Parts: sequence; C-alpha cells; structure tokens
Amino acid sequence: MASISKLSNPSPASLSSTFNPRASQPKCLIGFLTTTTNFSSKVSSSKLSIRSKSSLKGSLVVRCSQGDGNGSPAKRTYLHDLYEKEGQSPWYDNLCRPVTDLLPLIASGVRGVTSNPAIFQKAISTSNAYNDQFRELVQSGKDIESAYWELVVKDIQDASKLFESIYDQTDAGDGYVSVEVSPKLADDTQGTIEAAKWLHKVVARPNVYIKIPATAPCVPSIKEVIANGISVNVTLIFSLTRYEAVIDAYLDGLEASGLNDLSKVTSVASFFVSRVDTLIDKLLEKIGTPEALDLRGKAAVAQAALAYQLYQKKFSGPRWEALVKKGAKKQRLLWASTSVKNPAYPDTLYVAPLIGPDTVSTMPDQALQAFIDHGTVSRTIDSNVSEAEGIYSALEKLGIDWSYVGNQLEIEGVDSFKKSFDSLLDTLQEKANSLKLISL
Repeated sequence: MASISKLSNPSPASLSSTFNPRASQPKCLIGFLTTTTNFSSKVSSSKLSIRSKSSLKGSLVVRCSQGDGNGSPAKRTYLHDLYEKEGQSPWYDNLCRPVTDLLPLIASGVRGVTSNPAIFQKAISTSNAYNDQFRELVQSGKDIESAYWELVVKDIQDASKLFESIYDQTDAGDGYVSVEVSPKLADDTQGTIEAAKWLHKVVARPNVYIKIPATAPCVPSIKEVIANGISVNVTLIFSLTRYEAVIDAYLDGLEASGLNDLSKVTSVASFFVSRVDTLIDKLLEKIGTPEALDLRGKAAVAQAALAYQLYQKKFSGPRWEALVKKGAKKQRLLWASTSVKNPAYPDTLYVAPLIGPDTVSTMPDQALQAFIDHGTVSRTIDSNVSEAEGIYSALEKLGIDWSYVGNQLEIEGVDSFKKSFDSLLDTLQEKANSLKLISL
C-alpha cells in the first residue's frame, strides 16, 4: 500500500498560595501535604513541600544519533522504583536513530516508547542517519510519503525488538512502542480503520501500539480496530467526557471481537496534561482576580486525578468482570504531555503528582532527566481527590468551560501534528530533489 493517508479517497495537585508561578524558581522536589480543611480553603491554600535541588547531575538521557548506543550499564534509578513499588510504567516520549541509543534508557528503567508525527519530523529532518535508506527508497522509485512510512516502520520495528523481553515477561502487559496513523485522517473514521490495519500488518510486531487520535470521528475507529484484535494507543485526550467515550470504545471493541482469549489485545489512553494548564492559565490571567490567579498551574493535575477516578469506576463491575474472564486487560491511563511548558513551575510537576498503579507516564528528555535526578516515588494520583474535585469545580465557577478547553486543545493538537507531518514531507521532497540533481 503506497500511503497510509491515501488509504481513504498537555504543580502537583496544587501549587501553594505562596508559590508565585511567575517568579523564577529553582528545580524542586515536590511532595504532598494532605489537608483536611473545608472546600474553599482547599482551593485557595493547598500546600506543597518544596526544597531546592542542585542543577541536574550526569544525565541518563541519551541524545539520539550520538555514539553507538552502547553506553556503560546504568545503575538502579527512580524509574525502577516507579514500576516495582507503585505499578507505574515509565516510557520514553521520543524515538530516532540509532535506536540502540535506547539501550541505556531501558537499563535505567524505561519500559516503552511513544512517538508521534512531531517526533519523527524532528528526528528525520535533523539527522543524517536516515539518508542512506531514504536514498535507496527514492532511487527505487518510491514516492515521498511511501518513503516516509518505510523510514518510520523500520524505526518502530527496530525499537520494538529492544522491548520484546519486557513484553514477554509481562505477558503483553508492557514493553510497547507506539506509532501513529497519519494526522490527515483525524476526521476520517474509515480511513483511520484502514490505516491502522495497514500499519499493524506492515509493522508485524506484537508489542506495537497503533496510535489513533481521540477525535469524535475516530472514536468509532477505536472500537473497530480493537474488535479486529489490534492493540491501540488512543492519543490526544484532553477532557473527561472524551476519555469516557474512549473507554467505552475499548470495551465495545473487546466485546465485539468475538475472541475467547483477549489477553493480547491491549490499549492505553493517552491523557494529555501540561497543555491543559497552558491554555487554562491564559484564561485565568484574562480573568485576573486573585482567586483566578491562585488557580494557575492546578487545572491539569486536578483533571488527571479525576480521570483516574473515572478509570477505576469504568474498569470494575459486572461488565468488566465478564471481559476479565476472557483474559482482558485494563486500558491503562497514560499521562502524556508531561514536559513543563512554564519554566516557573517545578520540573516534575506533571510526573510526581500522577503516580499510581496500572498507569503509564511517558516522558520526553527534560521530564525524564528531572525525575531520574530528583524524583520521589509514592502513590500520589488519588492522595487528595476531594482537592482535585474542588479545583475542577472552582474553575467552572470562574467561567472556565472544560468542554471548550478539550475541544480547543484537540484542534490545536491535530493541527500541530498535521503541520509537522507536512513539514517533514516537504523536507524529504527537498532531499529527494537534491539526490536527483546529484545523480544527473
């Protein structure tokens, strides 16, 4: 198949009222101080313990395309504790050549990899590691988009091989590598289904998640792809309403599959975090009242904590138990967009408060390095649910429309991936033109 896109014509649970997000802050180690105050005081004066950290020491994060990927063995890190003590899987939100650069990260506790069009745009356009394969593809007559997918498929296959042992040891519970369908299909239900089937077939690795965006047109695609026995990473989830629809699509798909053994059909739901604060903080600054300004940096983690409550509710009861009897695994919540966009916030803001069992945290370089250096490992995701509920409600009372926030972030997310995808194709076309001129 020539082309996938042609197949069918986002502060810990809260920031202290004494913490000024605008002020320059040192790197922080954060920990929760549970309060038992009333609703209004929870919202306005929730606390954190913060202590300064020195600048990051030697990083375990390997920069792509540097060295041969065979660094010295890594020592035990907080990432191992994250999984072994709290049941959360740390994944790496990046992928590029040479994929052997992932080996030190795996040794340091990384248990999976996520990718997206923006990651591949950066990897392919800024590295020479893809040139030889791309030259061969062009010279063999491949069109640009077909060549792109062959580059991507090779990276996904090579990376999945590195995580196979984790996948096998956990009986298909972990050790996944994710690859996303074309962002051009975000409004195309059937096109997304066909693209997912095609990717699943050409990658041909059991520990690969096909990423499908949680847009309204693609929610039915999720059900259909799961029903076909294909494991899915549902991405770009920004609201509780859409998240519930995603869970239902997963359950519907399992039930419609007709399979007696569901143990190898798994899924994660990628709930975006930091982008939520980026948008809501701007809205709060427009409101400008002390109450509004005090809520900056609190929305994303609060909503995520409520998403975990929804997860626990949906994956329990008679319907779920019937699926468990067939070997079904829970669709784990995956915290995405964990990098801190506001440099005034603690650098583990979207990792430390979201630790809990049966979850995944996928971290780009900055977040991963920060957590390895000065993370703390303890169950935090449901340590103060009432406070999260209070923050969520307080934002609504201030006029923050959670539906608008979710829709706007979804539009921005899809648009961003489309632009990255188009930009990369343009870059590859320029490279192809250069090769043709040289060959002449």
